[in-house]
Amino acid sequence: MPDADPLLEIADDLYALPLADFTPARDALVKEHKADKALAALIKGLRKASVAAWVVNLLVRRDPDQVDQVLAVGEALREAQDNLDATQLREFTKQRRQLTASVTTAARRMAREEGVRTTESVAEQVEATLTAAMLEPDAARAVRSGLLVTALSATGLGDLDLSGAVALPEALGFSAKARPAPGPDPTQRPQLHVVPDPDADAKARAAADERLADARAVLKEHEKEHRAARRAVEKLQARTLQVQSEIDELRGRLAILEDTLEEVDEELAEAEAAQAEVEEAVDEARSEVEEAREARERL
Repeated sequence: MPDADPLLEIADDLYALPLADFTPARDALVKEHKADKALAALIKGLRKASVAAWVVNLLVRRDPDQVDQVLAVGEALREAQDNLDATQLREFTKQRRQLTASVTTAARRMAREEGVRTTESVAEQVEATLTAAMLEPDAARAVRSGLLVTALSATGLGDLDLSGAVALPEALGFSAKARPAPGPDPTQRPQLHVVPDPDADAKARAAADERLADARAVLKEHEKEHRAARRAVEKLQARTLQVQSEIDELRGRLAILEDTLEEVDEELAEAEAAQAEVEEAVDEARSEVEEAREARERL
């Protein structure tokens, strides 16, 4: 079996490509390395990433600092769990939710810049993968590799199964090469050639129709997301009212129990005093019996 390093470098380049370019680029590499049959077979075995996994891989390469921040908060959260620090645990859990939501939004924006629109379902998988990376050290290493092929999901209970989640077993411990989005080259000037186009009007209308269709599709998706967000807010508002009602009920019950406890304490004090008096009387009676017995024996 060939050294894993060349294969990791090849995989790093492959999984950095636009999603649509992966398969033809992989097949071309198989032909390029056909002299090394073992390596060619391993390259052929590299699976195309799911859309959610590709978005996470893109994020890792485009903004590794933000990914490192996610993983750092996850590590702090795990330490708080190990130390059973309830205050830190609540704070880091809140940070985790805010951070994964924010980073998921950034990742979706990067995907749009690459021409890939992500559905709400894909966004949920991206956020679940980031959450898994915060909860599980192995998931964090898998995400940092930039070689994910499927989304991840974890509960933080050590039940994560990474088999098949990364392109290669060696991916764990590997860090993807940072690849910032290329900016415009100011030294390159576009060469303009004015060529009359008899179909310009028809093409313009077709382009306008396509733009309108795309805009409507995006609007439909956002409206769907808005309805889902509204339902989530309404559900949480109802849950908040329910929890507040339960808290009020428990507070009332606690006040009643505190009053009852005070009454029981008073009754207990009286009972203990009565018990002491009876015990004293019993002791006196025993002494009297003993004295009478001794007097009887002296007769």
